[in-house]
Amino acid sequence: MTDLGTPARNQGGAPRDSRVDDAITSAVLELLAEVGYARLTMGAVAARAGVGKAAIYRHHATKQEMIFDVLVPGQFLAVAPDRGSLRADLAALLAEITDSMASPPPGTIPGLLADIHADPALRDRFDAKYLGAQRRTITEVLGRAVTRGEAATRPDPAILNALLVGPLFGWLFLLSESPDQLPALTSALLNAALALTSPAEEQDG
Repeated sequence: MTDLGTPARNQGGAPRDSRVDDAITSAVLELLAEVGYARLTMGAVAARAGVGKAAIYRHHATKQEMIFDVLVPGQFLAVAPDRGSLRADLAALLAEITDSMASPPPGTIPGLLADIHADPALRDRFDAKYLGAQRRTITEVLGRAVTRGEAATRPDPAILNALLVGPLFGWLFLLSESPDQLPALTSALLNAALALTSPAEEQDG
């Protein structure tokens, strides 16, 4: 998805009408809430958006790609948070990731992830646009903390990413725990993340 008001260009070089993007986005979100991920079809989205199916296929090759682009827009983690401390930065990062997981209707994220892992091309896009954005942001946040003298060590961004996101995914989609307890989980994850940035002797002390 492009930012509103910014004309994207398709492969032929013609400007892409952002109104079509907006209509598709609204239709996808409405239908996900009404019929769910598995029953959503390109035809239903075209009808709800008031556009032809050909218009959708000019923007998205598959249903899965269309839903992914709607749920992970171009502005996802476009700017690394800078809130003045490592904990505040990681908290802001985790809040945006949490929103990306918890906002879609139930069943959407597990269904989409299953299809992403079955499609190598879409998996590459997922790695670059979603996981890549997370790890790029974590790397920038950690680098800033080291420069400030706030972090004594710089853990592997992939490990820190897994530490933050893995338990969150499990909480939301595997354990069926209440979203009301997410703040407590977030606090525990931030404590664990900060422990990785301190030398072992400081942790023991």
